[in-house]
Amino acid sequence: MEPSRTFDLLDRYMLYFPDKTDALAEKKDGKWIYYSARQYYELSHFFAFGMLEMGFNKGDKIITISNNRPQWNFVDMGMAMLGLIHVPVFTSMTCNEYRYVFEHSEAAMVIVSDKKLYNAIKPVCDEEINIKYVFTFDEIEGVPNWKEIVDRGKNCGASIIQKAEKLKTEVLPGDPASLIYTSGTTGRAKGVMLSHTNLVRNFIAAAEVFRLKATDKYLSILPLCHVGGRMGNYQTQYSGASIYYAENMGTIASNLKEIQATGFDAVPRILEKVYDNVIAKGKALKGIKKKIFFWAVDLGLKYKPFGQKSWFYYRKLQIADKLIFSKWRDALGGKVRLVGCGGASLQARLERIFWAAGLKILNMYGLTETSPIITINRQEPPLCRLGSVGALIDGVEMKIADDGEILCRGHNVMLAYYKDKELTSQLIDEEGWFHTGDAGYIEDEKFLMVTDRKKDIFKLSNGKFVAPQIIENKLKESPFVDQVMVTGEHQKFASALLVPDFNYLKNWCIANGLYNNENINELISLPFIHELFSREINKLNKELSESEKILRFRLVADEWSPLSGELSASLKLKRQVIESKYSEIIDNIYRKIHA
Repeated sequence: MEPSRTFDLLDRYMLYFPDKTDALAEKKDGKWIYYSARQYYELSHFFAFGMLEMGFNKGDKIITISNNRPQWNFVDMGMAMLGLIHVPVFTSMTCNEYRYVFEHSEAAMVIVSDKKLYNAIKPVCDEEINIKYVFTFDEIEGVPNWKEIVDRGKNCGASIIQKAEKLKTEVLPGDPASLIYTSGTTGRAKGVMLSHTNLVRNFIAAAEVFRLKATDKYLSILPLCHVGGRMGNYQTQYSGASIYYAENMGTIASNLKEIQATGFDAVPRILEKVYDNVIAKGKALKGIKKKIFFWAVDLGLKYKPFGQKSWFYYRKLQIADKLIFSKWRDALGGKVRLVGCGGASLQARLERIFWAAGLKILNMYGLTETSPIITINRQEPPLCRLGSVGALIDGVEMKIADDGEILCRGHNVMLAYYKDKELTSQLIDEEGWFHTGDAGYIEDEKFLMVTDRKKDIFKLSNGKFVAPQIIENKLKESPFVDQVMVTGEHQKFASALLVPDFNYLKNWCIANGLYNNENINELISLPFIHELFSREINKLNKELSESEKILRFRLVADEWSPLSGELSASLKLKRQVIESKYSEIIDNIYRKIHA
């Protein structure tokens, strides 16, 4: 059966995978806990019955603020079958951001994952007159638990069950299923209304690309409140594969290894960290082992698929695979073959070397407003081109506007921005084209190449335009660079703020007998460190046009993260925040120019 509403996945389980014992899994106290397809089906229905008995009606909004866990799915499906609107929210927001979402969404209930979040969010919930209930997934003494709703559903009367079944039939594919607040890199979060059709047709399109089997295991890493993580979650269920939820970002490698995952989802930042860790281990090798390791790396960085290089290249690649790349796969459990990647710009070199190592990065492009996929790279030709973000999914159109902006139209475009008709009409024109805000171009009438966020491209005082993401990705190819932001609006040249990879930098200093101290502020002020980064910048500048060259830079000692505010929850740069935080440093870069 083909689902038309998200909760149709439950009936699909019962039809095609009724005996599946590990549909969903989470790790607690060092042990994996499994939920069968039947348990998933039953718990979701019990939750729905309980919510109905509590008096919730179609269109009511329920907020979840939780880490990834099976329970998220039970309440998600339970809400959907009653026509309730799920409002999933990141766990890393500030109280003021939560307050805005609570007020704007007019949610009636909030479910949080744990005690720490409950203690932080409950006072904000108490301020909101619309919020009638606050529940938790974890059991906390004296605090209402989500299982109480499930128990109400288990013990409900026949009339509630009959009413729920009737409501299920009244939920239409075009009805709103979710209200997702974009994490945003500027300004207030926008509430994106997505329908069942938006979500369902997108995850079916993804499933057709990934082609997972019921015997596969997928490690879920991206937050389920992120539309990309949610799409991956649904498409894996559609295929009948098992979903294991990663404990946290620090356990990804160990979780992949212990479950022997077939694949996982990621944003480029995660892949950058995986690659940096692998390279660091290679740097620690000695003698011939080190030479062989980096011979294989150099070979992988030149990779092209589908016989685009010589037979001799692929013969050498077979040797590199046996000696080096097979060990990379073994470190991730030995069975990983697919990685779904989106949410930001991916370095082309990472895509090439992971493919060379037998890990197919399926790079995709889209936004929360497009449910999310617009384009995706396939596993084989003719719809695969490394370095691009792939070709269109079925049922979606795309064109490039005169100013280079990417426009799309189709079943994936959101219903509207919640409570904002004006903004909706600004971004979805009369012909139904959604204006993405991204700039790009199409190669060979198939493959989308994204240049940058349209608003992030800046103009120098000489009138030349600079697309910072391209330069930033090239700079991050240096093992010494962890994060970077290129700036220079209305200035004579582009400059950069660099956050060093301090672990790598310290180890390099120690290995070369140059510095052995924990003080990172002192470290980045040393002349030889400045010379080191100057050399890295100069290497890059040889590949750039005159207007793109980085003529000045500054090193900063802060780690950028969502918690400290420089990155969004989906790990994108918040440029305005960074420019404000380091305004004195940026002013100092250009001060002498204007003197």
